[in-house]
Amino acid sequence: MASFSTEFTFTDEQDQLRRAVRKFCADNFDEQSVRRLMDSDPPFDARAWQRLGSELGVLGLAVPEEAGGAGGTLVDQAIAVEELGASLACGPVFGTVFLAIPALVAAAAGPVRDALLAELVEGRRTAAFALPEQACEFDATAVSITAADTADGPALTGTVGRVVDAGAADELLVAATGPDGVALYAVDAAGPGVERTPLATLDLTRPQARVQLTGAPARLVAAPEEAERVITQALHVGATLLAVEQVGVAAHLLDLGVDYAKARLQFGRPIGSFQAVKHRLADMLIDAEHARSTAYHAAWALADGSDDPALASSIAQATCSAAAAKIAADTIQTLGGIGFTWEHQTHLYFKRATTDAALLGSAEQHRNRVAAMVLDTASADRAPRVAAG
Repeated sequence: MASFSTEFTFTDEQDQLRRAVRKFCADNFDEQSVRRLMDSDPPFDARAWQRLGSELGVLGLAVPEEAGGAGGTLVDQAIAVEELGASLACGPVFGTVFLAIPALVAAAAGPVRDALLAELVEGRRTAAFALPEQACEFDATAVSITAADTADGPALTGTVGRVVDAGAADELLVAATGPDGVALYAVDAAGPGVERTPLATLDLTRPQARVQLTGAPARLVAAPEEAERVITQALHVGATLLAVEQVGVAAHLLDLGVDYAKARLQFGRPIGSFQAVKHRLADMLIDAEHARSTAYHAAWALADGSDDPALASSIAQATCSAAAAKIAADTIQTLGGIGFTWEHQTHLYFKRATTDAALLGSAEQHRNRVAAMVLDTASADRAPRVAAG
């Protein structure tokens, strides 16, 4: 894939990528398809998912070519994710694309990592990421899964209470504490010792499950000496891509609100001509563009190494979570009574925006994290001057 310029403009190739993914989504994830898939088992079209990987190469855009990917950047991946978010594409995007693939890319090459990464990139298998986190901060002491050495290899035992995409995943990437510390393992989700209990969730397009492991056979992906780095990198990338998805959700909702305001007549005039509606739509546009800037800045920073990934991803999440949730609520207000009905698509996007705002840390948690990082930096900058005085 083409690199991006230092002026933060999309290249012609990236624009073509956006159009290709948008067309694929229009053909495969229209509203009727989404409603059908979210009630099916599994809640996605496996053939469409594999086409995303094998034909469009969308699942591995940011994966190096030597690892079977497209050799692009995180910005390329973000473009595709934004379009998937705008269409509420059903599939294990969160578990596979946001977290599992970035973790495998960050891990050292090896037979287990290489084989699994190739299958995820091609769309032949799917994955979920099972570990506790707090606003994208990995805490090894909070890991609830233990790893025991057996004659047949590692075996994992324990429970993770809420795992996105676990129900439909073929593989589970699990952080577990063993004799030498926390490591990252791959577990066959359909294998022995694995129990997945579906959870009732607000967003039916993004299912979650409780995962219980009882002596489940596992393969080592990242040893203790690199596991924390691998997991942290995956969380930063995941938070950034989640923010970009929220941008896609917000952009679609804004389009819905604007189109309705142009078409809906009141007192013989389009409601968009009334000042209150115009101001609301203008505020929604500002929020959406602000969110877009922070999300793509984070993707750029992680790809280019131009900024602290923890800071950039938290700024993106704090901004995009709040923006998507507010735009979703304002869209319903703009649409009036029809926006509250099951038959209208707005509620699907409202539920996605609400759910996304709670994944990988809330906006408030990320704002607190940003404040703490800024204060730490300021304190470090002042320390030499105080000492010198």
